[in-house]
Amino acid sequence: MASAVVTSRVCETPGCGCEAKLQCPTCIKLGIQGSFFCSQVCFKGSWSEHKQVHKKAKETQEESKNGYNPWPGFRYTGSLRAFPVTPKRQVPDNIPRPDYADHLEGVPLSERQMRGSTNIKQLDDEEQEGMRVVCKLAREILDVAAEAISIGVTTDEIDRLVHEATIDRECYPSPLNYYCFPKSCCTSINEVICHGIPDLRPLENGDIVNIDITAYHRDFHGDLNETMFVGEVDEASKELVKTTYECLMMAIDEVKPGVRYREMGNIIQKHAQSHGYSVVRSYCGHGIHQLFHTAPSVPHYGKNKAIGVMKPGHTFTIEPMISQGTWRDEMWPDNWTAVTQDGKRSAQFEHTLLVTDTGCEILTRRLANNGQPHFMDSK
Repeated sequence: MASAVVTSRVCETPGCGCEAKLQCPTCIKLGIQGSFFCSQVCFKGSWSEHKQVHKKAKETQEESKNGYNPWPGFRYTGSLRAFPVTPKRQVPDNIPRPDYADHLEGVPLSERQMRGSTNIKQLDDEEQEGMRVVCKLAREILDVAAEAISIGVTTDEIDRLVHEATIDRECYPSPLNYYCFPKSCCTSINEVICHGIPDLRPLENGDIVNIDITAYHRDFHGDLNETMFVGEVDEASKELVKTTYECLMMAIDEVKPGVRYREMGNIIQKHAQSHGYSVVRSYCGHGIHQLFHTAPSVPHYGKNKAIGVMKPGHTFTIEPMISQGTWRDEMWPDNWTAVTQDGKRSAQFEHTLLVTDTGCEILTRRLANNGQPHFMDSK
């Protein structure tokens, strides 16, 4: 599960890039999110194209009369739509849980205490073994989810399987109630970049879906995700997913003591751009151990200003999000689902890593099929 980076609003006029504070009055009336411009000049210059947003919103409102539409007037960026979300699943009282699990607002108090600190914890031998155990269990849980992916299966059903597999392993599903996230895993489909909420939408032929798993076991979190295919996927999506996986593995190959965390972004962006893709900037990799998200921050884009140098005993994630079009993102009104601003597809892969004396250990590596990700199984 990625950690977020706060970004300012940018003018929606193509090629402008200036900070934006003016919002379209018609969009406000229709309840449309976004639609910010830097000036009246940009707003008027974009009017012929922008007014189509109003037309689409009105059509969506009309559609809602005959179906599920929790946010009338909301402007979706792509073809994916929100579906009903079932009630939050319960975890038995005998399962040890992190401090936010029973907090009314899901606040991780232990993380809050470390907010602003750039100190990166070096785990001792016992703590490293704790990370190995939880990461192995998290991998097993993701493999259960991967086996369930099929045309017609809902992401809510995948969440149920993840929830049960997590409890069976005496783990707590880390996403559940983290800042009130309502489910036990994240399921991000097509234009969803990350943090998609499992719901009652059936998976469709040609979808790509990312399953993001984090498990909490004996005081430690283990985090990983993979993007997988549903049925027959077009070649453009296959190439996107393949390149995204390559971005992750190329960065991992360079993990060793003495390397600056900022270098991961340079490696990832160079490979992504060489294939014509963009790198999402709003979410990044993160330190992980007894805390779900902590230092270091690991941006995936080049020329970033991440703080820190890798040392033996550091544990962290790398989880690049690579998009077919723009790197800019928007948020659904559920305050979790991050989507590409242009509605084009995005893919992601993630591993939890341990820096060793000579390189790194991929704690969430797949043991079956020579360690290759699930999307490569049918190759």
